[in-house]
Amino acid sequence: MTPDIVAHIQGLRRYARFLCRDVAEADDLVQETLERAIAHAGQFRPGGDLRVWLFAILHNAFVSGRRAYARRRTETSMDLASAVSVSATQESRAELQRVLSAIDRLPDERRRVLLLVAVEGLTTDEVAVALGLPVGTVRSRLARARDSLRQLLGGRGPAGSRSATMRVVGGRDVDGR
Repeated sequence: MTPDIVAHIQGLRRYARFLCRDVAEADDLVQETLERAIAHAGQFRPGGDLRVWLFAILHNAFVSGRRAYARRRTETSMDLASAVSVSATQESRAELQRVLSAIDRLPDERRRVLLLVAVEGLTTDEVAVALGLPVGTVRSRLARARDSLRQLLGGRGPAGSRSATMRVVGGRDVDGR
């Protein structure tokens, strides 16, 4: 496995955990993604964005295997807080759990776009390539996800602020912020 692919495993695992909500299934999905990437390495275009290509493979593997995963899926839910690094204060863990619970209630198509932009740091153009969607659709889903998340959080941002602004955690926003 090349060092270039290895550098993206953490992000792939994090996104897979949010998709699958089960650590073992997420690890299986990442393994399948890496196997497909290695087997089809010749299809990667030189000069292309490896990270976007890997997320596209992961997304396609997830969608293709969704029915199989649903049959094997148990009712136990993953502790999503373990997928995100946060300070150990009780207040911040409670806030994180509240936000993760709200994200979990978003429709799948909105949640995927939000996580790829806000957590994995992909641009909307990169998400469009990874998910095989038009850029306008991605931007619309992102805006709707943010609006829905604000509503689910009672119009409050992190730590109870009344701010209407949502900040990107791990990457770049549509306008480059």
